[in-house]
Amino acid sequence: MKITICSDIHDNIWKLADALPGMNDGDALIFCGDFCAPFTLAQLAEGFKGPIHTVFGNNDGDHLLLNKVAKKAGNVTMHGLFAGLELSGYRIAVVHYPEIAFGLAASEKYDLVCCGHDHTLHTERMGRTTIVNPGEVMGRFGRSTYTIMDTESGEVTVRVV
Repeated sequence: MKITICSDIHDNIWKLADALPGMNDGDALIFCGDFCAPFTLAQLAEGFKGPIHTVFGNNDGDHLLLNKVAKKAGNVTMHGLFAGLELSGYRIAVVHYPEIAFGLAASEKYDLVCCGHDHTLHTERMGRTTIVNPGEVMGRFGRSTYTIMDTESGEVTVRVV
């Protein structure tokens, strides 16, 4: 299975539009927080063909409307501040904050831990757990990035928009 991992769109719908065709190389999508506005979630849900799993970031203010948009879209599951998933037998934790992600990885309960928040592309192994911060879609710091994780090979591919 291939999982697209992205974070920190911050309403840059233009970068998101550029990223979506490549994001569809994944069978499922994990979003690590900071859509900002619900219209950004609507664009992501409309543009990605598979299931989407999301957590809230610190800039996602209108949780009620984000949940309404997710329900209407039909392919989005809003998990709140933490998501514990199993996709094709792969155990995954998703949070917004890297500090929490590293603690989850240290627990060795997960094969993959995903986070965002600091807009810094970062991938590493901690024991048998892969930690992925896909960077930022918004491109505030010059590069707009997301990643695709292949659960069979364990390979994480960085995509630059």
